[in-house]
Amino acid sequence: MSHRHHVVVLGAGYTGMLTAIRLAHRTRRVAGVSITLVNPSGRFVERLRMHQIAAGQELAVRAIADLLDGTGVTFVRGAATSIDPEARRVTVDGRRILGYDTLVYALGSATGTGKVPGVETHAFTLNSPEIAGRFAARVDEVAAAGGTVTVCGGGLTGIEAAAELAEAHPGLRVTLVGSDEPGAMMGDKARAYLHRALDRLGVTRESGVRVAKVLPGAVELADGRSIRSDLCLWTAGVTVSPLAADAGIATDPHGLILTDATLRSVSHPEVHAVGDAAAVRMDFGQLHGSCQSGLPTAQYTADTIARLVRGKAVKPFRFGYFHQPVSLGRKDAVIQFTRADFTPVRMRLTGRRAVWYKELVSGSPLMTYRYSKRMNLTTFVSKRGHATVKPAA
Repeated sequence: MSHRHHVVVLGAGYTGMLTAIRLAHRTRRVAGVSITLVNPSGRFVERLRMHQIAAGQELAVRAIADLLDGTGVTFVRGAATSIDPEARRVTVDGRRILGYDTLVYALGSATGTGKVPGVETHAFTLNSPEIAGRFAARVDEVAAAGGTVTVCGGGLTGIEAAAELAEAHPGLRVTLVGSDEPGAMMGDKARAYLHRALDRLGVTRESGVRVAKVLPGAVELADGRSIRSDLCLWTAGVTVSPLAADAGIATDPHGLILTDATLRSVSHPEVHAVGDAAAVRMDFGQLHGSCQSGLPTAQYTADTIARLVRGKAVKPFRFGYFHQPVSLGRKDAVIQFTRADFTPVRMRLTGRRAVWYKELVSGSPLMTYRYSKRMNLTTFVSKRGHATVKPAA
């Protein structure tokens, strides 16, 4: 290359971190390529373990700068406050300007709190280690008094949080509330195992109902009933940053960047979207936000940018799901293996083997970052599934 090419990565979560580290390795011999990673916090957050913090466990604090050590990636601590896609500039903290040739949008998602009255005021989320830590401190008080915690959201995050809390605090009464039955996406045997584990832990379930309002001492359900709740943990619903939509980058109604088959913005091809911030469609439907699908988008995008700066062609992104791993406290878990479209197959793991497997899954991003500094590690991408649109020209 005869000119410099600056890549800015917004967000240092699972996907942004992998994109930056892998791209640095893939372009180490390409003259003129520089990479900047932007994130509001200097701490790397293991979102797969937030429920452990909420239950009172202390996790290792990992600095983003340490994870980037030796890569040549520049870390800028600050929040991206605006994007000017025409001028190809990002404003950080309202004052610092970063120009870019290629932008990777990896701002992820968070639990939404604005749709149900009382959630923002009376409920906690797992959106950050700090919030989860404050929740943990309150749980200790509620458990000591023999009180009740209500976990709202019957998806995998809610299930893991409810099980973790019940195991860590045997005197605590835990209620899991969700519009679907816990484990509804699993096969019959895996789902039955999950329910037996929740029974053993003493977790009460309220399924097929929606929360109408969260109050200081109760959760009101849409069917008119009220559940006593000394403490509420909210894990239902997803929201994303409005940054892309505000910048005029094409998004879907939920604010996710609309992408082509190479995960580039359909309106601004110099913008690549990965993880929860991207609307990515396969032949079986749109990918849902998860580490399982997010990390492959990051791996693919790093490789794609490396090829583009060399003037090489790229192939469409392809992905298929493989499993549904669920921890049930520290001593139990269930792993439902799946087809590419996330529907269950007969194979599953339970008990100690599942605990080992789930821990391997939760720890795999950090291991991947470490090895990706010096090799093109291919761990996540499944070749099942097909893109539904043609790649950009």
